[in-house]
Amino acid sequence: MARLIALDMPASHTFVELVKRAWSNGDAILPIDQRLPLAGKQMLLEAMAPSEIIESNFTSTSLEGGRPVVDGDALVIASSGSTGTPKGIVHTQSSLLAAARSSASRLQLTANDHWLVCIPVSHVGGFSVISRALHTGAALTLLPNFDASAVEQAAKNGVTHTSLVATTLARIDPSLFKTILLGGSSAPSNLPTNVITTYGMTETGGGVVYNGLPLDDVEISIIDGEIHLRCQMLMRAFRNGNLISLLDGWYATGDMGEMDDNGKLSVHGRRLDMIITGGENVWPSVVEHSIATHPMINQVVVRGIPDSTWGQRVVAYVVIEDALRTSTESLLSDLREHVKQTHPAYFAPQQVIVLSQIPRTSLGKVDVQALPSA
Repeated sequence: MARLIALDMPASHTFVELVKRAWSNGDAILPIDQRLPLAGKQMLLEAMAPSEIIESNFTSTSLEGGRPVVDGDALVIASSGSTGTPKGIVHTQSSLLAAARSSASRLQLTANDHWLVCIPVSHVGGFSVISRALHTGAALTLLPNFDASAVEQAAKNGVTHTSLVATTLARIDPSLFKTILLGGSSAPSNLPTNVITTYGMTETGGGVVYNGLPLDDVEISIIDGEIHLRCQMLMRAFRNGNLISLLDGWYATGDMGEMDDNGKLSVHGRRLDMIITGGENVWPSVVEHSIATHPMINQVVVRGIPDSTWGQRVVAYVVIEDALRTSTESLLSDLREHVKQTHPAYFAPQQVIVLSQIPRTSLGKVDVQALPSA
């Protein structure tokens, strides 16, 4: 009976060899986030119920209560999704192959490429680098964690491709690489031509839309403003046994967006992120892009906060050039006028909160729970 094997170790060639060994035996693997505290790892193991764990010192331990996996299952990724509650997303050999094949086709990958893993393999963005390289026979360099100097040195040593998020991209010279896949959060403006923005999620095995255009065999439908996907890369089920909810093969992503006349997708954000203020709909990403063009702003995140008068008020969390020389009242006035130059007045922030940095997860997504109360 096929088993789930937990790999509690950083990215390395040993990690890759253990993945290959498990797959050749018909087993699936569960990569464990190395930043989890001991209690967090224990909770994850209880929820995912692997039959074996191999730790960073390469010791293997059989675990009681392990639940088998279905034949053909290959990978379980622990994802918190939008709710913050951990869940196990199960991918099969077929779904991983479909993702790797379509990505390789779009990027025209060959065995002569050289991929770098520098974001966590416990996330689908990091793990998909491995599956993509294995599919094409490309060389792999793996770093246990992101280190800007090590990433740049890897490129100088022959690495050609990598996957990053916005926060890590900002810390390196992207021109050192042939191609960089960028995921995890809204892309900054003025990206280099060798950086390809990706849209996808753990449920789709990573990015399935590159620079707004779907990969081969990926269908997109916009229903009531929500992005629906139909593709072979979709997960099989959740680790608790629940199946993914599909309607005629279509998966409702929970993301809102639109397609232009050329079939290019624009993503507005999560359905639940939409701000309704005074009865008007405001997309945080639209306000963020406007505020980001203000010369004083280094970083910005916009959220809707409950308000007794407006239902929700538009709040901008910002990192600015010189917080000592600007009062919050003056900054709010400036930003409101700036936004109203290109958008209706109800898009303008009703409150601004100055931060030293925007709290983010390891994949560059905003850590909403860590934002201060407005």
